[in-house]
Amino acid sequence: MKNLSHPRAARRAMMGLAGGLTAMLALTACGANSDPQGETESAGPEGSIVVGSADFPESQIIAELYAGALNAAGVEATTKPNIGSREIYYQAMEDGSINVIPEYSGNLLLLADTEATAASAEEIMAALPDALAAKSPDANLGVLEPSEAEDKDALVVTAATAEEYGLESIADLAEVCGEITLGAPSTFQERSYGLPGLKEKYGCEPGSFEALNDGGGELTLQALLNDDVQVADIYTTTPSIEDNDLVVLEDPENNFIAQQVLPLINTETVSEEAQNVLNEVSAQLTTEDLLSLNREVSGEEKRSPADAAADWLADKGLAG
Repeated sequence: MKNLSHPRAARRAMMGLAGGLTAMLALTACGANSDPQGETESAGPEGSIVVGSADFPESQIIAELYAGALNAAGVEATTKPNIGSREIYYQAMEDGSINVIPEYSGNLLLLADTEATAASAEEIMAALPDALAAKSPDANLGVLEPSEAEDKDALVVTAATAEEYGLESIADLAEVCGEITLGAPSTFQERSYGLPGLKEKYGCEPGSFEALNDGGGELTLQALLNDDVQVADIYTTTPSIEDNDLVVLEDPENNFIAQQVLPLINTETVSEEAQNVLNEVSAQLTTEDLLSLNREVSGEEKRSPADAAADWLADKGLAG
């Protein structure tokens, strides 16, 4: 299976990978190596692969998929869940305290190159190696094969708000943007696809902004349903969209670019065997899988990311 990594890795004998085994919802850690404060000291025993995750459930679930598959294949892995935002966990990748983390291709590219213009899945994957090498020339960072699974930021409104303002797209929203409050993570104010992108691509400047730092979770949902905010940034694989008949606004200007799920790795600290295991996970992971796993963890069942991931791995024949 072909691997996608940055040019420095090609000069090495093999790419690396990193993995780990415990990821958790919100601020709860399911494993002995959890690090909810995002500390960057090594989390695993010597020689093991450490899989980190961001501070929202889906990232923690995917970290469990990576770590569980690695351990099932005989590659020792631990996890460091709930590290924080992309800016925080990327630093942990750079300093080597984690070896692999689930990423989203488009947003990773924009972090590495804020001036990037790639929008399609293919364009983004072609641009990532050079962008990572330029941003972190000494960190040996690369990406493996992308999965079919995709989870994008989206601007979401209630059906009532859509009807009140006649909203189908962000272009429609732009006409009334000054009248609404937008709820999103605090980082949305600076990221290129956040407020700057809405202003540049649509001329949309919200009347006010409400920082909601739960990754589009229950806090964001309730703010939207209670009309505390009229528009919210919620990931497209969040079950609450379907469960509450929310409306995802179309994005004709592609402010939110392709976001394939893929492993970001340290190419120096991962074996080819581990790399191939992660590529197997990516080969089988679909958007429908993400929606189903998110429902299990964040819905009424309230399963742990580890349990949900273990069942998925068993179903796909990756549990050993």
